[in-house]
Amino acid sequence: MIGFSQAARERIRDFIEEEGEEQLTVRVAVVSSSPLAPEYDLALVEAEEIGPGDQVFESDGLRVAVDAESVALLEGTEIDWVESIQGSGFRFNNPNLKPIGSGALEGPLADRVKQVIDERINPGIASHGGHVSLVEVRDNVVYLEMSGGCQGCGMAKVTLQQGIERMLREGVPEISGIVDVTDHAAGATPFYS
Repeated sequence: MIGFSQAARERIRDFIEEEGEEQLTVRVAVVSSSPLAPEYDLALVEAEEIGPGDQVFESDGLRVAVDAESVALLEGTEIDWVESIQGSGFRFNNPNLKPIGSGALEGPLADRVKQVIDERINPGIASHGGHVSLVEVRDNVVYLEMSGGCQGCGMAKVTLQQGIERMLREGVPEISGIVDVTDHAAGATPFYS
């Protein structure tokens, strides 16, 4: 089900020792399965905090409880403890929650979205030095990245909502959502400042 690296096991045991209660259980849950930023919860709980729907098992010498909604999402997950300049904490290497952009840009829906971007959207924003790229299509949701003059532009949200989204929905009506995954804070030379 869930595995723990040696560093993660040691850190969890340190936390248990600090609490002074040897019978604590490691509760692991998926708080958000968003492909943009999955969120997890890892906590130490006492026996009375384990619910009847929780799956409880031993993993690498630790007693672990997982709520029913998280079981399938956490299958095969490896939890590690990392320390870096940015800070330290648990890292979840989860094969079930793939980040946006890790999937192939194939299939008829992706092809039609790319065609609208190439033929209608990019020619319109090219005059401002902008460019839009398809990052992924997942469950009929389109994930786009803006670059050039659009990255960091104060009008990027308006361009997305009133231009790009409108054109994509006209050209590919089965789209259920459009998400901008651009890091607009990293934009160096937007057209509008």
